[in-house]
Amino acid sequence: MTPPPIRHPVRILGIDPGLRRTGWGVIEIEGNRLTFLGCGSVEPADSLPLASRLLAIHEGLAAVLGDFKPAEAAVEQTFVNKDGVATLKLGQARGVAMLAPAMFGISVAEYAPNQVKKTVVGAGHADKNQVLVMLKILLPKAEPKSPDAADALAIAITHAHHRQSTPLRLRMVGV
Repeated sequence: MTPPPIRHPVRILGIDPGLRRTGWGVIEIEGNRLTFLGCGSVEPADSLPLASRLLAIHEGLAAVLGDFKPAEAAVEQTFVNKDGVATLKLGQARGVAMLAPAMFGISVAEYAPNQVKKTVVGAGHADKNQVLVMLKILLPKAEPKSPDAADALAIAITHAHHRQSTPLRLRMVGV
């Protein structure tokens, strides 16, 4: 059973969390049409202590949320790498990235990096260049200035494609 098409525009914020650069991208979906609204990144100074960097990320995302007023948000899941300390710090940035929309009363979906690549490019192990090429096709007006902003737009597109199935999936697993 296919869900009915979206009849009214829904604004989606995609977030690619990071301590150095947290990318953000805002799109709107109406029916099957995607529209680019904005993208960028929050870049706290490397010289700041961790707590101040996390605060800067929160303040930057809060400004984006206030300016664009999205109805839904999506964040990329953290993958665990060999450096446990770096993974923990990334997790803290991710926590802030999830907290900011939640404080605005916005639900936050999570997507694995491979799912984002598979949705946008068609292959779960696509490289960043392939993602950027597909972004140009899907959102011709988008001009992301950083890879983080491009990734955030890809996360928003992924949510646009999977948003109908997310609540159903959560009900099926009893969440």
